[in-house]
Amino acid sequence: MAKKTPTNTQTRDLCDLAEPTGNIYETVVVLAKRANQIAIAEKKELTRKLEDFKNDRDTMEEIFENREQIEISKYYERQPKPSLVAIEEFQNGEVYYRMAKQDEE
Repeated sequence: MAKKTPTNTQTRDLCDLAEPTGNIYETVVVLAKRANQIAIAEKKELTRKLEDFKNDRDTMEEIFENREQIEISKYYERQPKPSLVAIEEFQNGEVYYRMAKQDEE
């Protein structure tokens, strides 16, 4: 997520969002699916990074005191929400999508 995606909610023009698909509801479906993909990828990445710290012999005190693990978690908390990233990508034309009804024809 090296892009400059805003981390807060912004007001957006629904007509601009609906323009690529021709329908705001189709746009919402595309955005929701892309946001889910982003969220799953981030969760896998975070889980993989935190696995390095997993130790069956750790006590609860040792787990809470691991600064590096806390910093990794805080980094991911500061990242833009997947829905905001999906909207940014969609508006920049970086999201590929196709409608099922077009494939049937």
